Amino acid sequence: MKIEQQIVEKIKAYQKIMIHRHQNPDPDALGSQGGLASILRASFPEKDIYVVGGPVHDLDYLLTMDTVTDDMYQDALVITTDTANAPRVSGEQFKLGKEIVKIDHHPNDEPYGDLAWVRPDASSTSELIYDLYVANQDDLVMTNEAARLLYAGIIGDTGRFLYPATTSHTLWVASKLKEYKFDAAKLSREMDEVTENIARLSGYVSENLKIDESGAAMVLLTQEVLDQYQVVDSETPAIIPIPGKLKAVTAWGIFVAQPEGHYRVRLRSKGPAINGIAKRHHGGGHMLASGCNAKNLDEVEQIYQEIIAAVNE
Repeated sequence: MKIEQQIVEKIKAYQKIMIHRHQNPDPDALGSQGGLASILRASFPEKDIYVVGGPVHDLDYLLTMDTVTDDMYQDALVITTDTANAPRVSGEQFKLGKEIVKIDHHPNDEPYGDLAWVRPDASSTSELIYDLYVANQDDLVMTNEAARLLYAGIIGDTGRFLYPATTSHTLWVASKLKEYKFDAAKLSREMDEVTENIARLSGYVSENLKIDESGAAMVLLTQEVLDQYQVVDSETPAIIPIPGKLKAVTAWGIFVAQPEGHYRVRLRSKGPAINGIAKRHHGGGHMLASGCNAKNLDEVEQIYQEIIAAVNE
């Protein structure tokens, strides 16, 4: 039995299903989580299905979380979407379920769960959720809301089909989702909109971007800068693509100060693999899009030097 069928058989066996995703969610995390929930609610209306996790911040136009208690996890199936390792799962309660199913498209460097479907060749976990539906059309029902959420996840993780992970299959899935009733143009506008504060911070990033002659770039967003522009870390994903718009930039890191004193590191590349850098600093991700943490400014500089080395190699 294929893994897609095994997952649905597991779902059939449970009355309660708790769907989690990763912390600090992006459109693919919420799209895959909410898209799966919408499909399962339409397919199995008698089941109790919940979406669980911390704040979604400015992505609440996509999905909001259900309120759950620890006792609700008794004899429940937990499904995690778009979450490579257990420490990144949003909501500690996920450990309380009877079994865990992992659906993800990141490299499976830190396996967890009782059943895992991991395909790093997929553009997004939202693409996988649609494939799960296609493989089980006798049991599963697609909805307009699921199509909206999965489409958001795909265009989010592919940068509107700009990134190398976009395949002909990705485009086929997106075309099938567009056949459902949702306003794709409105959704794209919502995903593209930023606040005035982020727009001003974008100018700061462009003006303060440090670019090595090799094409390696970085920008440091200290707590003072965040306070000056009245921005919090959860809003900063909108500025990640900015360095990549420069022809001179090949790979880059964005270092964002955290209240605890360390720096969150977002790594991106147009070609050289940078996930090895993330792994060396206790992070991970895709070859061209990864993340980790730097404990202090010395480690920030060390990571930048590793970006330079990666570009030169």
